[in-house]
Amino acid sequence: MSLKFVIVAGTPSSGKTSVMLHVIRHILTDKIKVAACKIDCLETTDNIRYGRLGIPIAVGLSDYLCPDHFYVANLEEIWRWAEKQNAELVILETAGLCHRCAPALKDCLSICIIDNLSGLDTPKKVGPMLSTADIIAITKGDMVSQAEREVFHQQVQNINPDARVIAINGLTGRGSLRLKNEIMKSQPLETITGQTLRCSMPAAVCSYCAGEMIVGSTYQMGNIKKVDFGRAE
Repeated sequence: MSLKFVIVAGTPSSGKTSVMLHVIRHILTDKIKVAACKIDCLETTDNIRYGRLGIPIAVGLSDYLCPDHFYVANLEEIWRWAEKQNAELVILETAGLCHRCAPALKDCLSICIIDNLSGLDTPKKVGPMLSTADIIAITKGDMVSQAEREVFHQQVQNINPDARVIAINGLTGRGSLRLKNEIMKSQPLETITGQTLRCSMPAAVCSYCAGEMIVGSTYQMGNIKKVDFGRAE
């Protein structure tokens, strides 16, 4: 069974869910069977918002794990769940809280959502989540000046010149039809198994990963990186 698999990540509170709700409404008018999965950390109510659209919705809470490591470890399970729902398209929204993480897969459409209020230097700080994305949706443009929008847009394109950049209003949905059209152009997959990440995940194997709570070098083991004060300004 082939399936369109769309991965949505972005900075916290950038409007990921609001944007995708508008997009899914457009897709549903074409009688496409959509399923959604939300990966978060400790708690989420976004499943209620997605559920109001009348589509199948699954939630994964990473708890003590990095949400993006958790997400990658569950991609096959999400695929099988979507197949059972007879879905034709899956929207997978991940918390993406670690800006170093790269949740994108090489053959899956990757969307990064970032907002104008996050700061002009934010695109430089986000990392592979933005630099490897196929589409970058910029939200909250109505809350800044035209000059700020243009500078932010240019900063985004400096980091990822190959991405298609779309301005979207998460409240009104303006711009979401264009994003829907881009999603529908994406090619379906035959399986998620064997797909490859576009960038390696951060290394996260240390004593604190294993539950250590005491501060100090004596208690630190595994993959540890220290500040180089010789290079600090």
